[in-house]
Amino acid sequence: MNEISLKTFEQAICAAHDAAAELAERVSVVEIFEGETVWEGEVLVFDLQGHPTAQRCYCWEVDGQVTAALHTGPVNSPVKAVRASILADAPEGPEGV
Repeated sequence: MNEISLKTFEQAICAAHDAAAELAERVSVVEIFEGETVWEGEVLVFDLQGHPTAQRCYCWEVDGQVTAALHTGPVNSPVKAVRASILADAPEGPEGV
């Protein structure tokens, strides 16, 4: 369960993506890499109104920080949104993912 309010998620989506958002569902996600859990939590799925390219947005919170990923391209599910975020934050080079 996320520790911050639904309103905070909606405001983060509006600030990041300039679109109104309405909660559609909550999805539990566990991302495992090489047998280790690298992320576990709840992803909120929002329907967007007024965004030019995306109809959905996936959001979650870690340590009070909201991540909001648009449903575009390969990011087409809560799991893939989390995975893309993990890969984006991974260190570069041979040791990175």
